[in-house]
Order: sequence, then structure tokens, then C-alpha cells
Amino acid sequence: MTAAIADKPPLFPLGNLYSTPGALAELSEQDIAKGIARHWTGDWGDVCAEDKQLNDEAVNSGFRMLSVYEGQNNTKFWIITEADRSATTVLLPDEY
Repeated sequence: MTAAIADKPPLFPLGNLYSTPGALAELSEQDIAKGIARHWTGDWGDVCAEDKQLNDEAVNSGFRMLSVYEGQNNTKFWIITEADRSATTVLLPDEY
């Protein structure tokens, strides 16, 4: 994935991209791609204000980041980028 959405530049390396079996079964490719693009550019989705603040700080301090989105079929999903930026995973909350 090289293009960011809305002309926002990527904020951090994603590392290897993974999706869990549940995410692949419940979400469309478009849901996953859009979620990753949003996550990569700092649109953390439906996280609380405290988690948004932690994510914003984690971009520069190297901590884990969590975003929460909803697919077209109203399925809630998470995207997590590991602290070492080695991997970003798309998963359903019950797969954590």
C-alpha cells in the first residue's frame, strides 16, 4: 500500500501486514484497505479520547497503536501496529 488517503502522508512503518481468519471472513478487501489507510495516516477511528492521545504519542515514541473501525456490514474491527513496527494486524475484537 503506497497511497495515503486524503493526501495525508503515512506516519509510521506498518511492517508486515496480517489479517486474522475472522477478519478475512467478515470484512471486505475494501474495508481492510480503507482501515489500514486510515490507521497509517493517524485517523484512529472509534477509539476513546485517551486512546487517541496514546496513539498520537506512540507515533513518535514507538509504542503500540490500536485503531477501531466498522466495516460496511457493521462488523467492528481493530488494527494494531506493534511497538517495534514489525507488523500490523487486522482482527476482530474477539480474536485478540
